[in-house]
Amino acid sequence: MDEALIRSLTPGVLTVLGRRGADFAAAEDAVQDALVEAVRGWPDDPPRDPKGWLVTVAWRRFLDAARADTARRRREDRVEEEPAPGPAPGVDDTLQLYFLCAHPSLTPSSAVALTLRAVGGLTTRQIARAYLVPEATMAQRISRAKRTVSGVRFDRAGDVATVLRVLYLVFNEGYSGDVDLAAEAIRLTRQLAASVDHPEVAGLLALMLLHHARRAARTAPDGSLVPLAEQDRGRWDTVSIAEGVRILQTALARDRLGEFQAQAAIAALHADAPTAGETDWVQIVEWYDELARLTDNPVVRLNRAVAVGEADGPRAGLAELAALDDTLPRHTAVAAYLHERDGDLDTAARLYAEAARKAPDLAERDHLVRQAARLNSRHRQGR
Repeated sequence: MDEALIRSLTPGVLTVLGRRGADFAAAEDAVQDALVEAVRGWPDDPPRDPKGWLVTVAWRRFLDAARADTARRRREDRVEEEPAPGPAPGVDDTLQLYFLCAHPSLTPSSAVALTLRAVGGLTTRQIARAYLVPEATMAQRISRAKRTVSGVRFDRAGDVATVLRVLYLVFNEGYSGDVDLAAEAIRLTRQLAASVDHPEVAGLLALMLLHHARRAARTAPDGSLVPLAEQDRGRWDTVSIAEGVRILQTALARDRLGEFQAQAAIAALHADAPTAGETDWVQIVEWYDELARLTDNPVVRLNRAVAVGEADGPRAGLAELAALDDTLPRHTAVAAYLHERDGDLDTAARLYAEAARKAPDLAERDHLVRQAARLNSRHRQGR
């Protein structure tokens, strides 16, 4: 089949492509590509319908070219829409999400649980441990909260108090739990403090900074816990301590005391002591009294028993402890510590071992096991 025959079919093929919607220039290019392929292939394998073959191949070439042109235009459009080089403004709506999850249709406890799970990234087990309830109970609470807000508009933000509670629990879990969220909680609390004039926001920020300042000294190189009294205070972050104390003093001067300010005051007294032996335990007990009045929290009363034991002697601390529910988390560990201070090493060793079995995490369990082993070793040596 010669070239003359192939070219004689061109006008008809162009007409067909025009009817199918191809503009003349694009159709002509497609036909030229088809003709080149025909010249190469027809002498060895001529088609039974030459014109139909040319129409089919030319149309395919036209579609390929059209798609390529469309893709090229899209790429060019995207390049034109790209912002100019340089720093781009950052948008962080995390704090807004905290407020939205703290929806007014939820109770404060449900709002906190939902926010910790949906935004804070904590597991149901971690949230349950923070609330001192069984994991199944917390799972039901979170499920109910999800159902409650599933049909409401998120156009009303929750109150500051609920968001503060969430940030406090996120920090606590990040400070001592499985997920490192402490720095993120501090960052968000700084944002909140910059936008809200509220003394408890300042109190929470001060509390976070004062606790976070001790973080480097809280664990040994092998990952084991180091109690506050044994920490190397030279490793404490004095810049964060100074900032925390300054923020706390400004908040306390407004005479609108809240629980976070009271907790921060206790942390500041620990941070201010050059050594553990110079800690002002009498003043710490007074702040725990304020905190217990504000919260009526059993964990606060447990910590107060330790402070009383330091200020007035271990037997006074044990008397305070006897008035509390012995199922409280860390109740047994506190009892062990106070009995050791009182010289009853047998009882202390037994209670340390019992507390280890109840420990919420591996690091705390290992610490309590070592305490029990230490006392048992001393007891054997004394025989």
